[in-house]
Amino acid sequence: MNIHPECLPCVVNQAVRTARMTGAKEPEELYRKIFAHMSQLDFQKTNPEIIGETFAIIKAHLGTDDPYRDTKARYNRRFMDWVARHEQSIPTLEDALMYAAAANIIDFNPVHQDVEAQIHRQLAEVNEARFARLDTDLLRRDLSTARTVLYLGDNCGEICFDKLVIQRIREACPHCRVYFGVRGQPVVNDATAGDAAMVGMEEVATVIPNGDGSLGTVLRRVSPAFLDIWRKADVVIAKGQGNYESLCQESKPVYFLMTVKCGVVARMTGYPQGSLLCMRQIAE
Repeated sequence: MNIHPECLPCVVNQAVRTARMTGAKEPEELYRKIFAHMSQLDFQKTNPEIIGETFAIIKAHLGTDDPYRDTKARYNRRFMDWVARHEQSIPTLEDALMYAAAANIIDFNPVHQDVEAQIHRQLAEVNEARFARLDTDLLRRDLSTARTVLYLGDNCGEICFDKLVIQRIREACPHCRVYFGVRGQPVVNDATAGDAAMVGMEEVATVIPNGDGSLGTVLRRVSPAFLDIWRKADVVIAKGQGNYESLCQESKPVYFLMTVKCGVVARMTGYPQGSLLCMRQIAE
């Protein structure tokens, strides 16, 4: 999906929030660089691409390849502990999918300020009735004949819940080979290979970076190796809005697992903001 005008304030606010969180020197100069880039914006690109481009400017200004490295590690540790304490009470694939979708609120996007409080509210209130759509019967059907599963990660912290989903997939479908896709470069708080290694993702899946720094999975920008796995995958599960925005017009069936976080995606999906979804979709 091409970037929507309503997405532009979030792009700018991301820069402001990052500058504040990292104590950036000369933040006004950073903002000028962002506005200069946006003045040449290609509105045929996706929102995840644009955020990837502006975040590259932020990284260059700050002189670091991963401004959120320490924060991401803190969230990974926190939710590794949470999952370890609660794993026995999440016994089924359906349960794991619900918690993974609820945890998708873990986001440093400027729209969501009180992150930790929102996370704990979401996790405390997880139940099937809260889902606007839960296509788990279709997912189990597709998994029953699948040989290759590609699970596209989103944010740090919540990848601990993604790992639990993959564990439940492997229990239900031991014949499946599972790949876990991560970003090829650090972008905001999205998971990279380093984050996946930190939570032990390689214990349950083959981790594959997508070769790109977009805030999603933009197929024309990913590496040949990643694209080959995408094409071979019998089942694709894509986590979060960034993956939805970049893949919702693909002709391949995708299970989108996410919290609807903004009005633009609410209109696209047909479900209200705040909805939890496990939704099988294929572009017509």
